[in-house]
Amino acid sequence: MSSSLENASSKRGIGYARPALLIIALLALTGIGLGAFPSAAKDGRAIPAPALDEPHDATFEVAVLAGGCFWGVQGVYQHVRGVTNAVSGYSGGDKETAQYETVSTGTTAHAESVKITFDPRKITYGRLLQIYFSVAHDPTELNRQGPDAGTQYRSAIFPASAEQARIAKAYITQLNDTHAFGAPIVTVIEPGRTFFPAEDYHQDFLTRNPTYPYIVVNDLPKIEALKRLFPDNYRVEPVLVTTAGSSN
Repeated sequence: MSSSLENASSKRGIGYARPALLIIALLALTGIGLGAFPSAAKDGRAIPAPALDEPHDATFEVAVLAGGCFWGVQGVYQHVRGVTNAVSGYSGGDKETAQYETVSTGTTAHAESVKITFDPRKITYGRLLQIYFSVAHDPTELNRQGPDAGTQYRSAIFPASAEQARIAKAYITQLNDTHAFGAPIVTVIEPGRTFFPAEDYHQDFLTRNPTYPYIVVNDLPKIEALKRLFPDNYRVEPVLVTTAGSSN
């Protein structure tokens, strides 16, 4: 096992990886596909686009979103056309506590988050939010996503501007008013927070470890949901942190 996978096993718990491997093996033996395995956000959900969005006249913009484990959120946006970089990290707390082992205690105010750099001429902030709510995570789960629990896995938007905050707030209201989900959206909007990049072994994790059990069960279905629900925004080759800035 590589050092990154050793760290990842510590991150998600050795106890999780082994049962997941057993589940996958049993499903294969019985002929049941992974589609039968329950997961809150794995199939995605068709929801309306935001009624309020922003103009497309900028050449680049940044969005910071949190929705559970950053492996999956980063992986989703790395497959979105118009995204030029997606970095896993921490938002909500101080610089001194922006490290995985400390964040994992759930006492730092940080959330695992992803800083997304994108070209608004190719994809808008509103469309990024539509993907966030419908594919990247389940916005009705409070302080958890799937097998991960704690405030560090909360659903949160860290707006980079007052305009982003206004669009996000309006979209949450729109989705709640139209009952797009079976429960109220618990996503919080936290302006004025600083983003801190996560450790190297967390970056590009989904792409580098597609057979890792946690990824197979929880995150690869999100990529398929992105491809199905947003075919015009889906890109086959992900933009990686190591290749950020290459042609998109």
